Amino acid sequence: MPSWASDAIVYHLYPLGLCGAPARNDFQSPPVSRLARLRGWTPHLRALGMNAVYLGPVFESGTHGYDTADYTRVDRRLGTNADLRQWRDELHAAGIRLVVDTVFHHVGRDFWAFQDLRARGEQSRYRDWFAGVDFRQRSPLGDAFAYETWRGHASLVKWNLRNPEVRAYLFGVVEGWISAFGIDGLRLDVAEDMDLDFLRELAAWRHRVKPDLWLLGEAIHGDYRRLVNPQTLDSATNYECYKGLYSSHNDRNYFEIAHSLHRQFGEGGLYKDLSLYAFVDNHDVDRIASTLREPAHLVPLHVLLFGMPGVPSVYYGSEWGLQGRKHGGDDAPLRPALEAPGESPLTSLVARLARIRHATPALRRGSYRQLFVASEQLAFAREHEGQRVLVAVNAAPTPATLSLEAGRPEGSVFVDALDPSASFRVRDGRLPLEGLAPRSGRILVPA
Repeated sequence: MPSWASDAIVYHLYPLGLCGAPARNDFQSPPVSRLARLRGWTPHLRALGMNAVYLGPVFESGTHGYDTADYTRVDRRLGTNADLRQWRDELHAAGIRLVVDTVFHHVGRDFWAFQDLRARGEQSRYRDWFAGVDFRQRSPLGDAFAYETWRGHASLVKWNLRNPEVRAYLFGVVEGWISAFGIDGLRLDVAEDMDLDFLRELAAWRHRVKPDLWLLGEAIHGDYRRLVNPQTLDSATNYECYKGLYSSHNDRNYFEIAHSLHRQFGEGGLYKDLSLYAFVDNHDVDRIASTLREPAHLVPLHVLLFGMPGVPSVYYGSEWGLQGRKHGGDDAPLRPALEAPGESPLTSLVARLARIRHATPALRRGSYRQLFVASEQLAFAREHEGQRVLVAVNAAPTPATLSLEAGRPEGSVFVDALDPSASFRVRDGRLPLEGLAPRSGRILVPA
């Protein structure tokens, strides 16, 4: 895991949506520099305390970005390679890393090698570049051959990642991105469905070419250790805690997220040595402001997001409570066009939480230990190199009083980093935490 990634707070952008690109690419129109809109977001990212951007699909594709047609050029609906380089320069000048969405499980039907296969059939030199090509059958879209897809979507053609030519080609793509755009990381789409040997070879290649290139894999199900280990990826999307964060609030049941956090990061936890990618929404799931039944729960939820182990992420617009739900399987409501960033009290809270996390090594790299859990209250300790921080949240509509194991000498004082006017003194080995306000949280650091 690159050291910078352990300290990252990631802002997730979906450029085709945010920049208002047409839903379909005609592959003929001249480039339109819609990426220029992102330059207006850089001051917002700095003010929020973001030090990394995860940029959704940006390379030439037919529709939503995950049906790649050309890995070497920016989608004409967004602009040119020069537009992306210009924004990259601006990000790096602001101390913000760039992670790009990487779709190496499959391509779109407009990808040049698949087009060659359609035109030349069995004579195409690229017939073995794609998985399951079978000229004894026809595809659902009328091709003279069948092929494997991503989960039955005929528009998404699965790579044959065991083919050495394909591996060499894709590694060359990444090397080109490093050279042209100075990328700092890859978010590997549907990594859980990808060939593990390919991921291992990618990781080994990364160590030779750019050792601090962060490899983040999308994983929804299963044991994250299958993907995240010294031989493969650095991190994976923590969907287990994503679900626990919202449903623990909706069900008034902090036992759910407490169980997941202890199972993952507590003493003997499955992932206590991993830095997983933590999030409360993204481009594929309903916005958190639409998911929570009580808007006031956005406060304790974000205290948990920034206080728990992992690499926290914020999806564009959700930091001011933007709403969005899927309609009939349509993801467009989750990926709206926005002219400029918005503001709300939640925006200020996210910025404060980011500043606190940057200033507190125990929150970025510390161990996890549960101290208290009830239906609507949860408290835990994070500790790193002698720094002990206590995180406490109250989701209830009434104040709460907790008494927490302090782990510090008698008389020691903790201050709430979110409200420095509030301090608490250790008595009899415990930290009395009185008046924890409704739908709120505290991050208690040594005075």
